[in-house]
Amino acid sequence: MVGDANSSFWSYWRSRPGVFAVGGMHSPFALADVDAALASGLFREPYVEMWRDGRRLPVTDFTSTRTVARENPGGFADEVKIRALLDGGATMLLRCLDQWHAPTRDMLHALAAELGRAVEAFCFVTPAGQAGLPLHRDDGDVFVVQLTGSKSWYVHEGPADARWQAGRVRDDEPQPAELLHTVLRPGEVLYIPRGFAHRATGQEGLSAHLSLAVREIGVAELLDGIQEHAIRADGTEDAGAGPRPLSDAAITAEAKKLLETARRQLANLTEESLVAHARQLHMDRMPPRPEGLRLSELAAAWPTPTPDGQVSGQ
Repeated sequence: MVGDANSSFWSYWRSRPGVFAVGGMHSPFALADVDAALASGLFREPYVEMWRDGRRLPVTDFTSTRTVARENPGGFADEVKIRALLDGGATMLLRCLDQWHAPTRDMLHALAAELGRAVEAFCFVTPAGQAGLPLHRDDGDVFVVQLTGSKSWYVHEGPADARWQAGRVRDDEPQPAELLHTVLRPGEVLYIPRGFAHRATGQEGLSAHLSLAVREIGVAELLDGIQEHAIRADGTEDAGAGPRPLSDAAITAEAKKLLETARRQLANLTEESLVAHARQLHMDRMPPRPEGLRLSELAAAWPTPTPDGQVSGQ
């Protein structure tokens, strides 16, 4: 999707923003999929948010309650309210597309396999002349895929060191210098390195784009990788679920065995293999393709009673 190892893209990775032709990175997601999700009547917050003037709008501004089995659950996306907010200049944000749109999930798994890192997908819909989120930093490299309309992007410098936080760039902190200003149109992809501050404003028409966030691991994921690697009995089996010792001596014996296993497993673990292992664990947590209930197949195979009361399979 992002090209082979010799592609010019890799000269931009983690170092500078850039705009590229779509090439192999086309989107299986379109505004018609947004329409279908909203029309289903089941789409809910937090999968949908509305933003205006750099702040998230209250949930009740764009959702409604329902009556279901004498209960009144809330948070259902309200198409009428959302349309009114869009007409008033608000931006719609759809989260976690890979959890509810199968073609996007397949695309993200392919991209994750290529990059060796977990990937998430978001969709932003912004009216012309309106800004989406304020100047902010993302905790992940971002590929912006323009779907419809056009959007003006401003990409600023990345953090000076490792002591930075994802989120809004505060007004009272030094403002990062602007590196790139571009208008993104369908057929183009903008790459924003991890931590580089950015903001965008809708240009022509109703602008819709995907943000594909490439999630990098941190210390927490490295610790998970060490723990998962250390408790394997032989490199494949989990030794963490053992007996419940009753005596002090038995507890001490189990502790000895676990330490011996951990020392043996960690003895040959290198920094590079730990990073690769932690990244793989992170990717394994991406939403999988569900097995599916397939009631139609179940009904076709369901045993049916015969006239004499016996049950026969089909």
